[in-house]
Amino acid sequence: MVKIKVVNTGHQPLPAYATPQSAGLDLRANIEAPITLHPLERRLVPTGLHIALPDGYEAQVRPRSGLALKHGITVLNTPGTVDADYRGEIMVLLVNFSNEDFVVKDGERIAQMVIAQYAKATFESVEVLDETERGEGGYGHTGVK
Repeated sequence: MVKIKVVNTGHQPLPAYATPQSAGLDLRANIEAPITLHPLERRLVPTGLHIALPDGYEAQVRPRSGLALKHGITVLNTPGTVDADYRGEIMVLLVNFSNEDFVVKDGERIAQMVIAQYAKATFESVEVLDETERGEGGYGHTGVK
């Protein structure tokens, strides 16, 4: 398990896993007053959390499936990446894709955060890439069935 230092400038509890095998930690809105998201409106919602990730790790901010299914609320830049050297407040960019207003309440679980290890890469310029069965087949090249 990775230990992450956190400064909580808000009044919500620290992120926590909902179940023992959950991959994502719940992030909560840390707001003084409710925020109304009108249809197709997007807003940054503060969490009050500032974290220090170890080198080689990132935090991915992702939507909550229940909010997406029941209310059309999702995270716009999914997944949003929090880099290991970022020390600002974690904010969640919510968007309302429904036809109805949605009210974000203080303490509401608005997103989930997954801590992931990543590899650094370097690029080597070459003249030709190796051949594969797929080749240049892109979007939809294998059909829909």
